[in-house]
Amino acid sequence: MEFIKGVIEFILHIDRHLDVIIKSFGSWTYLLLFIIIFCETGLVVTPFLPGDSLLFVLGAFSAVGSTKLLWVLVVLICAAIIGDSVNYSLGKLFGERLLAKGDHRFFKREHVERTHRFYEKYGGKTIILARFVPIVRTFAPFVAGIGKMSYLKFLAYNVVGGILWVAIFVLAGYFFGNIPLIKEHFTIVIFVIIIISLLPVITEFWKNANLNKKN
Repeated sequence: MEFIKGVIEFILHIDRHLDVIIKSFGSWTYLLLFIIIFCETGLVVTPFLPGDSLLFVLGAFSAVGSTKLLWVLVVLICAAIIGDSVNYSLGKLFGERLLAKGDHRFFKREHVERTHRFYEKYGGKTIILARFVPIVRTFAPFVAGIGKMSYLKFLAYNVVGGILWVAIFVLAGYFFGNIPLIKEHFTIVIFVIIIISLLPVITEFWKNANLNKKN
């Protein structure tokens, strides 16, 4: 429970924490950021890590010179693409065995099933669209690996999705993150970003709940 509280607190006040990290680690911050984005996209056990909000805050920090915009874009796009590729490989090699063992603390069958429904609705484009949906983005490459999607086809979607996801959120933060109204209410903005990102998941849950009631 304390761990969950810590993660939530870090995400909601990510601007403060990131400021401390940048001042403490300097250029090594880019390596830490690479690891965070890589883990969120590359490891199915870490879907709780901040993605959208982190990218937005980094854009805002880049606008005032705390981080270098080009470095942020290049490092995090690479992390997102490499992370998804590793996740695909894990799904291809171990996915079926993990599913056979049932739920684990950080690995839930329902997350995989939710991602399957995304694939049924959007096909291969799920790899791109899922980038913008927390939890689903962590499991989309894993499910693609389980389904034995052609790696070249997966890689094409992966590269496009990685570039779009990182660029859109970082540049949004770069151009809008330091507007006085947004800067003064940064925690609320982060909360809104999280809610908007989760809307597809909430909508899917609501549809399934209604469907179960009818059945």
